[in-house]
Amino acid sequence: MTAAGADLLFDGPDDAALTVVLAHGAGAPMKTPFLNTVARGLAADGFRVARFEFPYMRARRETGRDSVRGLAGRGAPDREPILRNAWKEVVEELGGGERLVIGGKSLGGRIASMVADEVGARGLVCLGYPFHPPGRPEKLRTRHLETLSTSALIVQGTRDPFGTPEDVAGYRLSPAIRVVWLEDGDHSWKPRASSGRTEAQNMAEALTAFREFLEAL
Repeated sequence: MTAAGADLLFDGPDDAALTVVLAHGAGAPMKTPFLNTVARGLAADGFRVARFEFPYMRARRETGRDSVRGLAGRGAPDREPILRNAWKEVVEELGGGERLVIGGKSLGGRIASMVADEVGARGLVCLGYPFHPPGRPEKLRTRHLETLSTSALIVQGTRDPFGTPEDVAGYRLSPAIRVVWLEDGDHSWKPRASSGRTEAQNMAEALTAFREFLEAL
């Protein structure tokens, strides 16, 4: 348990050369099927994976309100300074950023991208980045990505309402960032049945991209 009280959930070998630290998205905890699959897939490739929850999500879990639901009221995410500080405390608990690749699903990856340079992370992985709120392409969350120096991989579905290929093509992103697109995937990489793609195919492609990125580090 970290100084902030965050429980860490581990997958993979303790002696791995790299540890991938993942935080959850805004509306669901760290043990979702999506994050379970990613964590176990990376662990099977020999990487150590650590997961944690931000204070608001931990409070929801402890009070039995950790299912996906509206974020209004007491279940809403913590303010950005609290989220950033939670990330920094987890990095410190795990021995510093040199051997850590940090990231996560949506909100978790976004906040990780804000602290990656500061904590000296070895790399950054974003599992669907929220470039803007759905339907509000003018409200960008990309300014800090223009100057990011940490090597980064963003894996994004081509139908993601938080940022499509057409959207992202117009952004000024640091050359340290690589974006991999998953065909017909939504914000969780799930394609439509009519596309001829499967969720398992997109997940497999994502894990391959992650493995290649991590091995290159």
